[in-house]
Amino acid sequence: MSFLSPLNPPLTDWTGKTVWMIGASTGIGRATAAALHQRGAKVVVSARKVDALNSFVQQHPGSLALALDATDGSAIQAATRQLLAQGPLDCVVYCAGHYQAMRADALDLPDMLRHIEVNYVGALKVLDAVLPALIAQGSGHMSLVGSVAGYRGLPQSLAYGPTKAALINLAETLYLDLHGKGIGVSIVNPGFVATPLTEGNTFDMPALLTPEQAAQAIVKGWAQGRFEIHFPKRFTLWLKLLRIVPNRLFFSLARKVAP
Repeated sequence: MSFLSPLNPPLTDWTGKTVWMIGASTGIGRATAAALHQRGAKVVVSARKVDALNSFVQQHPGSLALALDATDGSAIQAATRQLLAQGPLDCVVYCAGHYQAMRADALDLPDMLRHIEVNYVGALKVLDAVLPALIAQGSGHMSLVGSVAGYRGLPQSLAYGPTKAALINLAETLYLDLHGKGIGVSIVNPGFVATPLTEGNTFDMPALLTPEQAAQAIVKGWAQGRFEIHFPKRFTLWLKLLRIVPNRLFFSLARKVAP
């Protein structure tokens, strides 16, 4: 493989493709589902909020709503069986998420465990359900929505950041295991996006994007065959740089930004 070639088969023609978007009631998931529907995909939207899913289907004829809790393994297995009975899955996107700013002097263990269950364990339950089918068909794409908060430990990210770091590592390992089987894998690491998850933040959110802008960046990344899709680059590239600076410098910079 050339260093300049795409890491994944580029996803450019969505016409008739079945895409399962898990975590699609609001924000990035809903906007990306809408963008794919516009491009001709058969979009299946899942989340807990039935009204939001039904609203999406009404606005996007031909799409399908499957209400479920992303932490409910049996519900995910049942939904997977229902979808596979209708044909192959071309793309599965895990976008379900839970976020609450947290510091160590206000550690909330139940909420930390909720972060783990929704952000990470839910993704594992989806993988357990869909990977056998993707491997058997020898095609398809699995995308996990992480965050730049997973790059390094950041202030107020005690609960959220570690779960996104886990997703990044998981995606890298999945890529190594699945690339040779014809299955694409991508990790989406957004910066700040104006969603219900971030609207409660009391700190400055530089380079804030709309969900629609995030969706366009994601679709563009898939079209380019990228493994990691991060945006906006004017913000995320600086955070990437922080991954390689010495710890002493990183901690000093982090304290100055959010003491």
